[in-house]
Amino acid sequence: MDLSYTPEQQAFRAEVRDWLARHVPAEPLEHFDATRAGFEAHRQWENTLKSGDWGMVTWPVEYGGRGLDLIQWLIFEEEYYRAGAPGRVNQNGIFLLGPTLIEFGTHEQKQRFLPPMASGEEIWAQAWSEPQAGSDLAGVRATATRDGDDYILNGHKIWSSRAVFADWAFGLFRAPGSERHKGMSLIFFPLDAPGVTVNPIRKINGHVGFAEIFLENVRVPAFNRLGDEGQGWHICMATAGFERGLMLRSPARYQVAAAKLAALWQERKADADPMLEAEVIRAHMNAEAYALSIYQTASRLMAGAKIGPEASTNKIFWSELDIHLHRTALSILGPEAELLPPPGAQDWLDDYIFALAGPIYAGSNEIQRNIIAERMLGLPR
Repeated sequence: MDLSYTPEQQAFRAEVRDWLARHVPAEPLEHFDATRAGFEAHRQWENTLKSGDWGMVTWPVEYGGRGLDLIQWLIFEEEYYRAGAPGRVNQNGIFLLGPTLIEFGTHEQKQRFLPPMASGEEIWAQAWSEPQAGSDLAGVRATATRDGDDYILNGHKIWSSRAVFADWAFGLFRAPGSERHKGMSLIFFPLDAPGVTVNPIRKINGHVGFAEIFLENVRVPAFNRLGDEGQGWHICMATAGFERGLMLRSPARYQVAAAKLAALWQERKADADPMLEAEVIRAHMNAEAYALSIYQTASRLMAGAKIGPEASTNKIFWSELDIHLHRTALSILGPEAELLPPPGAQDWLDDYIFALAGPIYAGSNEIQRNIIAERMLGLPR
């Protein structure tokens, strides 16, 4: 990708590259979903990032950031992935809740929650989905009953990312008796609070990547509600915009994977189907196209625009790009793709299995296509 960067942006890139070269662990960390020890090692890495003020570069300095713009964040992400730095265990916090909190939270809430989020002191889980409300988020049944200066939370959440080892969760709750999009509030709750039960859900690779959460008369202060009472649907849609359209999957993730795919092709092409070369090229082109699209989105947001329904097009694109990229790698490897441990440093099979979930999480692609049809194209429901 050929973009023109200012001297200041080039100097920033050099600063990021130098810091990462001196601090990225020499050996990969155990995956944060695998064990408590792996999770805590990633928490420590988040703290290391914060020691250099890299926890989340776009946040205001007073809340633990650097006050930088979205283009600089994209530059940081490019260098982060190219350095092979550990995955961000607190991505639900820094990439989803954090930007939402900055937009809708009070100064006191930002002071309380953002600095420990940036440092990894408090790791966050997302507690939106329920057994009968996944992509249909308006169907949540968990309730928040006002009791003086507190809320009493009751309900059942499921597929909560990071919740097994995390410290806090942000959930969507409705006022008793309210229906669909009305009467919902976004509320924070500590996962060790009385009345909270967290049951691990193991993924196909054995890691505890998700959990179901039962809440039985869990008392939290009204201070933990983000935005006005009943504003939860509007706030959650803003969070979903960050998740689908910008921050959850930065372009560098796919650019680096596409480069590794090209290297795999060069190494294995003598024994692989020659038709796969076209798929390698396609993966590279799509990764670059996605990067250009996100740079455009970042530029629009910096000019004052808001993330709209077009976030759904991004979500479909990156989730299907991820599957295609890894499926191509497996085709190149042939039967070797199923070996454990994997051939080489890249675990293409494990990453492919994870990629298969992409069209489901962050709102299923079927729902995203409905959003595009109705809100962008003006088609009937």
